[in-house]
Amino acid sequence: MKALVPLLFLPLIAWAEPATVIRPTDLKAEPASDAATVKQLAENTPVDALERKGGWTRVKAGSAEGWVKMLVLRYSGAGDTKRGDTGLTQAINVARTGSSGTQVTTGVRGLDEAQLAKAQPNPAELAKLDRYAADRDGATRFAEQGKLSATTVPYP
Repeated sequence: MKALVPLLFLPLIAWAEPATVIRPTDLKAEPASDAATVKQLAENTPVDALERKGGWTRVKAGSAEGWVKMLVLRYSGAGDTKRGDTGLTQAINVARTGSSGTQVTTGVRGLDEAQLAKAQPNPAELAKLDRYAADRDGATRFAEQGKLSATTVPYP
């Protein structure tokens, strides 16, 4: 009977996905920035990614298990994404900042030096981005509709 117990964990092992921590980070007990730190993970620490929750990934690093922000992980191949992620999912993933549930965007992940070295300009995509820019009049109208007022903030 004891020999069968490890077989119960085979499905969990099959879903683990190898990854590497790309910068020093805290391994958290829960998927929140204000959660207790289980341990500090050094850059290039190999981990097994077990599950995703918002902008956090539960990982196993040696005998320790906990949560890291998804953006500190690089999966097995350069530019690979987490199984099941679509481009839209990657674009809108956010990281929970604490127990308050506040959501913030956290950036882009997965670019390494080789990809950056091969990067090419894409004028068509830049033109698409330019269409999202607000002109001064449009921004002023938006501010007035929202009853917003200008505030001068001194340079730090």
